[in-house]
Amino acid sequence: MDLWYTENHQEDTKFSIKVKAHLHSEKSAFQQIDFFESDTFGKFFTLDGLMMVTEKDEFIYHDMITHVPMAVNPEIKKVLIIGGGDGGTAREILRYKSIEKVDMVEIDERVVRLCQKYIPQTACKLDADPRLCLHFEDGLKFVQDAKDASYDLILVDSTDPIGPGEGLFTYDFYNNCKRILSEVGILINQHESPYYDSYAHEMKRAHSKIKDTFPIAQVYQFHMPTYPSGHWLFGFASKKFHPLEDLKADAWNAFGLHTRYYNTDLHKGAFMLPTYVKESLENA
Repeated sequence: MDLWYTENHQEDTKFSIKVKAHLHSEKSAFQQIDFFESDTFGKFFTLDGLMMVTEKDEFIYHDMITHVPMAVNPEIKKVLIIGGGDGGTAREILRYKSIEKVDMVEIDERVVRLCQKYIPQTACKLDADPRLCLHFEDGLKFVQDAKDASYDLILVDSTDPIGPGEGLFTYDFYNNCKRILSEVGILINQHESPYYDSYAHEMKRAHSKIKDTFPIAQVYQFHMPTYPSGHWLFGFASKKFHPLEDLKADAWNAFGLHTRYYNTDLHKGAFMLPTYVKESLENA
């Protein structure tokens, strides 16, 4: 049979992958979860029909969400991950022996358990590293209840601002992130795409709130082949550190980590944005 997974990137634009097998399908308390297998992208999974992770390109996203802040502040010890149920962000941050504690807050335990079963490539550190503590609860409530200055780094590895991810794009959430970050703390958030209007709208909304909340708020880009348009962004926010002026390339390279996408030259280039993106963010 000729089976295809298709995601509508816009009403008149579709992205499709030929499917070898539909491995799993279920409706959790929060969302529709599906796992597939393909020749080109390997195993991948979707939430409510939207692409989350593929074995082929997950390294790009997970390199860029974790290693950028670690190269700015190599002294990070305590980390909070919001979302990231596939485990790839936890896997990358736990490669640093200097990290002492990681709290990972994922609202849907079924995503974690199914990724452990079907995509161990990303989920290999979940339940496998004593520094990692899993919390299956709402990320917005978790940050509301967390103590002041309890984390050096917050990684918001969220879905788009619809459904379970909606509360992670609010002033309340960003203000609580600022409160629970240490004075040298950094926030990295999934910042949508500048290319299609519907995504660019959410990009500007998020950036407007973050730059109102943090004294330093920058945006950097990466190429994600299976996300809408392929042109995707992360936000970098901090009370103290500027992502370029405070880059500690020598210290990061001394960690000796082999990465497939990130390097400290790319770090600098990732913050050099196209004109249309810069103008969109300035007008946010």
